[in-house]
Amino acid sequence: MKKNILILAALIAVVLAVPFLIIKADEAIQIKNAEFKEKQNNVCYEKAGECMDAGEYDEAIELLEKLPGNYEDAEYIIRYAKFCKAVQNEEGIEELHKLIWNFPKEDKYSGKYAEEMKRVKEDTEVQYEKYMAQKEKEEFVDSISKDVEWICGEKPPVYFASNYFDDMYECALKLIRKGKAYVCDLSAEEIREYRGTLKEPGKDSPYRNRSVEENLSLFEGMKNGEFEDGSRVLRAKIDMSSPNINMRDPVIYRVAHLHHHNTGDKWGIYPMYDFAHPIEDAIEGVTHSICTLEFEDHRPLYDWVVKECEFEVPPRQIEFAKMYLTNVVTGKRYIKKLVEDGIVDGWDDPRLVTITALRRRGYTTSSIRKFMELCGVSKSNSSVDSAMLEYCIREDLKMSQPRMMAVLDPVKLVIDNYEEGKIEYLDVPNNQENPELGTRKVPFGRELYIEREDFKIDPPRKYFRLFPGNEVRLMSAYFVTCTGYETDEDGNVTIVHATYDPETKSGSGFTGRKVKGTIHWVAADTAAKAEVRLYENIVDEEKGVYNEDGSINVNPNSLTILKECYMEPALKEAKPGDKFQFMRTGFFCVDTKDTTTEHMVFNRIVSLKSSYRPNK
Repeated sequence: MKKNILILAALIAVVLAVPFLIIKADEAIQIKNAEFKEKQNNVCYEKAGECMDAGEYDEAIELLEKLPGNYEDAEYIIRYAKFCKAVQNEEGIEELHKLIWNFPKEDKYSGKYAEEMKRVKEDTEVQYEKYMAQKEKEEFVDSISKDVEWICGEKPPVYFASNYFDDMYECALKLIRKGKAYVCDLSAEEIREYRGTLKEPGKDSPYRNRSVEENLSLFEGMKNGEFEDGSRVLRAKIDMSSPNINMRDPVIYRVAHLHHHNTGDKWGIYPMYDFAHPIEDAIEGVTHSICTLEFEDHRPLYDWVVKECEFEVPPRQIEFAKMYLTNVVTGKRYIKKLVEDGIVDGWDDPRLVTITALRRRGYTTSSIRKFMELCGVSKSNSSVDSAMLEYCIREDLKMSQPRMMAVLDPVKLVIDNYEEGKIEYLDVPNNQENPELGTRKVPFGRELYIEREDFKIDPPRKYFRLFPGNEVRLMSAYFVTCTGYETDEDGNVTIVHATYDPETKSGSGFTGRKVKGTIHWVAADTAAKAEVRLYENIVDEEKGVYNEDGSINVNPNSLTILKECYMEPALKEAKPGDKFQFMRTGFFCVDTKDTTTEHMVFNRIVSLKSSYRPNK
């Protein structure tokens, strides 16, 4: 009996031990597998490093992407590999710049490639800034050329001051040989100190009396890039006691190691504006150089340069006042701020008054010329009412553009006694004030869109448009009488019901009765859907243009976008830049930037009427 009990106890012990032994065996296998996997991952990681060193970036990325998440370095190395691959494929600086933004911060990664990643990031940033500055200059030059071509009606010859850098350099050498220019080693701050003030004369630079030979040698070294930026300048030798500070030995050349959009890396020196301006005018045969009033004090220097450089036919500089417009932003610095802050969508935003913005909004060259004729030129600063500019475009368009029907805030009008499915085409004059523009066919049907403001449930006094029981004329169509309406759960009118009188068709000679109200419409079945943008002054007129701190008083309602607008089907064929009068609403043009064949966008150029009239 005792023996049997011992055997049973042994069997129970074995049974209980088996699961424990199995678990231990599984753990051993798992540990072994993990060790093997880790060894494989390490091999993969090392192999990826070898591929990186060999420039085999695709293979390195493929290997690194197989590694588990605990290999944090792998993520950073993949980013660096993608950058190296882009360099290898000679991708542009813009693509490289996008990739460096994915680099980790210095404190996030300190592995094998950390120093190299830091270096390429810094180098790429510098190259990108240079590239963007260059690109901005090229775009700016191209934009000016297009604006001038639009205003003048022909492509203008394009002149760059940089085309004459060789001539300007020769002029500088001539001044040095004549003893009229010298190389100065003073810093920019020291030059300001030596210049004096409006009440005190300046004092001579200690380098003012260098010999001609030394000046020629130093200036040659400046040109050849032998000196650092800002270390030396070439100054005109005029009069340090002149009452005009601009004549106190002004800087005419500076050392600058810059890549130029036109001349590349040829020059290590660049002329200052006051030196380049008169020389360029003289070379190009300009007789009168028109400037704004702030350049009046620079005129003596302009005259000095053309005289001392011995041009046979010296040009003249004449100054006039700037023209300011009320309730608009004209300063370049402020416009740039609006663009950078995303308040406007670029220099061509129709709320601005740049030439490119006026063109996009729909202004014509003839209206701008008319505006300039009305303003004239002046020697004293003054402001012109921006309403004058609007008056000019309104006068220019009202007789020349077709008048179309467009519903900007639609509500459906159902003519219950008009045959369902029937579409008839009515003759509509293109411009009632200009019969020479002829007529067009406009579709008419049972269901129409009308302006929401053309219907009232409870109309105010002297409201002659649609309301229950009232009769109005649908423009160039029929008389209709409102018989009812439908609303949604919030009380908003969704459908207006009416009946029409077939005898009252426009052009039929009907004289049986008259109505006081006429509204425009668009047939729902054939309407063209479009987006309409309503522009107002970008400045809050009540507060003025600028706040006390110099910021701009932006009008929050300067742009209203209407997405659900319906128009005559003929407007589907309109091209970017085409202009129209929308009946009872205003003048509009097809946007030249955002319009596509699938999505029409119309900009309001100006409202239909204004109380403004120019002084006779």
